[in-house]
Amino acid sequence: MLFSHIADTHLGLVQYGSNEREQDVYDVFNQAIDRSIKDNVDFVIFAGDIFHVPNPNGTAVIQMGNALKRLKQNNIDSFFILGDHDISRIRGTPIPYIYHNLEFSKYIGNGKPIEYKGIMLVGLDKIRKNEMSQYEETFSNLDKSVEKFSGHKILVLHQGITEFNKFAGELQSTDLPKNFTYYAMGHLHDKDIKQFNHLNGPIAYPGSIELTTSEGIKETKKGFFEVDISGNEAIPNWIELDTRPQFSVNTDYKELTKTIDEVIEKISDFTKKPIIEVKIQGNDIDTDHIQAQITRLNSRVLRCQWKITTKQISDSSVFLDRPSVIEDEMFRLSTEALGSEQDANFVIKELLPVLSTDGIDQALQIILENYEKFKKEENQW
Repeated sequence: MLFSHIADTHLGLVQYGSNEREQDVYDVFNQAIDRSIKDNVDFVIFAGDIFHVPNPNGTAVIQMGNALKRLKQNNIDSFFILGDHDISRIRGTPIPYIYHNLEFSKYIGNGKPIEYKGIMLVGLDKIRKNEMSQYEETFSNLDKSVEKFSGHKILVLHQGITEFNKFAGELQSTDLPKNFTYYAMGHLHDKDIKQFNHLNGPIAYPGSIELTTSEGIKETKKGFFEVDISGNEAIPNWIELDTRPQFSVNTDYKELTKTIDEVIEKISDFTKKPIIEVKIQGNDIDTDHIQAQITRLNSRVLRCQWKITTKQISDSSVFLDRPSVIEDEMFRLSTEALGSEQDANFVIKELLPVLSTDGIDQALQIILENYEKFKKEENQW
């Protein structure tokens, strides 16, 4: 038996306000679906953050629906949980529930084990760090409920595990129920697999299918896992997706012209226009000269951004490596400023992602949609 483990698709992400980047996400997503169909997998697991925002645009909703429909047409079932990007603190019903209600896919994020084709599947939606203590008993009960089941047992979570990323970690591997043969994870955007002696199977992160804004511009590979569970052990196989090239270069100001020549040579045989970041160090810098050199790349790239750095900070990626720390601090400051956790959640989860892509009209619509609900709740108090 074979299944696909896909996570952090972030459908609807419009990076840099670019229609091409939105389409990039849909393209690689459909690559993953096409490959799953071609390889005749038995089922597909979506491990959270299906959409980039809780209120995705119509195109994103249709893309997901069409993908699930194609899987169904090929007799491939699918299962999903919700990540933090899927969950709105304002709307009562998350958008992905549509697919469950239409029987396009099955929601398994409620912690209730289901038996499917001789295997046991169970998932939990995103658990926030301050809610973690509530789930100790849940994990213990899950362990007991699947302990005597003889087939493969798959746990689907959208959490950061400390042994994989100490900054984004919300759980330790020792917190997890031990009796599962495969831990299908989402949330961390880099591919990684680890096996621990105290667990019966590997913890696997396929990572995001495309680079998102929080990851910066870097040269990396993206994909998903096809997991073989025909034997006693779960064996993940990495499937790489054809993503748009991205990379960052460091150069001294005096070497800028030469560096741009080298970049032009490097990208000459690319089939997709890349996204590039140029970090420039030096003294007596003429920004007009920099702009003139960057302009040489304009017709050859989708986007090129440059910045002047110092050696002390050029290699710094504190903000990229610590997304959960930043999110927690942003939430704390927003709560202090707005005087309400609900308002802070609304601003961070609903408005900020939309405004970051210049979606002013969409943000206004979200505000208007929720205004009456806010007023009603306020009057109740």
